[in-house]
Amino acid sequence: MARGGIAISRLLWVFVIFIIGFGAVLTRLVDLQVIGSEEMVEESERIRTGFEKLDARRGNIYDRNHNLLATTHTVRNVGVDPVALKPEDKAEWPKLAKLLGLTYSDVYQKMKADVRTVNGVAKPVRWKVLADNVEEKVYREILQLKIDGVYGNRHFKRVYPQNTLAAHILGYVNKEETAIAGVEKAMDFYLKGQSGWLETEWDGKRQEMVQFRKRQVEAADGFHVALTLDMMVQHVLELEMQTIIEESDPVGATIIVSDPSTGNLLGLANWPTYDPGEYFNTYKYPVKNQRNLAISDIYEPGSTFKIVPVGAALSEEVVDPMMEFDCSLDRVPYNGRVVRLPNDHGEGYGILSVEDVIAHSSNRGAAQVAMLLGDQKLYDYARAFGFAQKTGFLLGPEGQGMLSQPKNWDGLTISRLPMGHAIAVTPLQAHYAMSVIANDGVLMSPQILSRVEDSEGNVIASYEPKALRRVVSSYAARTLSRMLVKTVGPGGTATQAQIPGMEVAGKTGTAQKVLKTGGYSATDVDVSFIGYFPASDPRLVITVVIYDPQKGSRFGGQLAAPAFRRVGEQLIHLMGISPKAPIRGFLAMDEQE
Repeated sequence: MARGGIAISRLLWVFVIFIIGFGAVLTRLVDLQVIGSEEMVEESERIRTGFEKLDARRGNIYDRNHNLLATTHTVRNVGVDPVALKPEDKAEWPKLAKLLGLTYSDVYQKMKADVRTVNGVAKPVRWKVLADNVEEKVYREILQLKIDGVYGNRHFKRVYPQNTLAAHILGYVNKEETAIAGVEKAMDFYLKGQSGWLETEWDGKRQEMVQFRKRQVEAADGFHVALTLDMMVQHVLELEMQTIIEESDPVGATIIVSDPSTGNLLGLANWPTYDPGEYFNTYKYPVKNQRNLAISDIYEPGSTFKIVPVGAALSEEVVDPMMEFDCSLDRVPYNGRVVRLPNDHGEGYGILSVEDVIAHSSNRGAAQVAMLLGDQKLYDYARAFGFAQKTGFLLGPEGQGMLSQPKNWDGLTISRLPMGHAIAVTPLQAHYAMSVIANDGVLMSPQILSRVEDSEGNVIASYEPKALRRVVSSYAARTLSRMLVKTVGPGGTATQAQIPGMEVAGKTGTAQKVLKTGGYSATDVDVSFIGYFPASDPRLVITVVIYDPQKGSRFGGQLAAPAFRRVGEQLIHLMGISPKAPIRGFLAMDEQE
């Protein structure tokens, strides 16, 4: 028995336990401060100091009137460091869950401490993501909760405030910050800016200790890009697209509007479409919806192509407007052989002047006009109008189209090409070909860019209209314009394109779809109408192409022409276009020339 009644054996056990505990603590201290000191210092330095990327803010995209089409918002990726959490803050977790739009159960699971194994060593997890793309306003409310260990990393989110409007023009930026398609991709060099970086230190709450910031290179924000696109014009096109879908249930459709004198695109709409801000929602917007039909897809243009042989023949002066052709013939001699002519609609026609060939869209008349040109000249003029070659439009990928060289033509090509068969074009090519006639015979380059400017509004780069070449003479263009006015007038094939009080010129197109097995479908067609106004001083060219309508009419004059009229009537009021003096008659023109 020891002194005070305490057994010596108990004292010995207490002493042994004390020695063992002290030894364990000492061993751990030696391990931390001596054996593993370098590793611990490195880990501490890694957590406390480091480099941080400073993202550049991507530039905005505007329409020609400075309406915002694409911009960048600052958002936060909010997460938690479970190691830094304090028990007294747990009462605020339900409020955090509500602000993040999460259930309390989801937040609770994230708050649990976890470990991860690195090189065989278990280490605590110091970061778990709670929510991405949290708006700054919400993040400020989260900070007011003062939950230690919960913080957010700033980054930028691309936003398209007009939703689906002009989706195929704009393109989008994906989650990896890679620009995909459209203006976003084509102008990425200007828009993306230049990221910066800083070397600094953080405290235990992941707050920067600014006094220890060592080096910093500021980010240079991207420039802003202004387009020739008019947001209100685009809105009109996309509303009309809904009408087309309801009336005809097509496989696809395209509407294009431009200024013929500059080549500036004012609107371009496709269906199907998508929302650039929801490109990832492939259930709602399949990836195929991202295809820009206006520039990537090809179709046989049908009778809209007749402006090529007639315009070329007028320019070469091998025909005049009153020259007549017998359109009752089904065969004619050509280059020492007999060529079978295509059929005309209905019961066919008898003797027609060149003017009436266009007004009534006679396939046989167009073929005979083309034969006066010959194979090579017809081919050369088709190329001059821009067919079978890329337009150079900024927003690729662009289809080239199809047109065989004369040496590869069969015996019927000379009679089928003039009616828009044996050739495949993009809607954009067809649109700018018609613009040649509206622009006094000159082909303009398609233009979507207006300027690039910095945040102060200083112009960094500007883009001027570019004339590519003269395709036909001024006389040929003006004469063909008068013919195209008759197409829209009484007795023409496109009376439903006429706008009251406005002189409209244009051409219908109805083409049977080519079958994969060869030949043409008896039921499936692509229909179109391309026109411009005022015919005497064109301000707008409008193209409507409807692919394979499933219901309603199967003719361009009855389906595409009314769509043209509806769009034109709205744009006349929107843009304040007034009618010009009617185009003079043939005799008046001839007398003055």
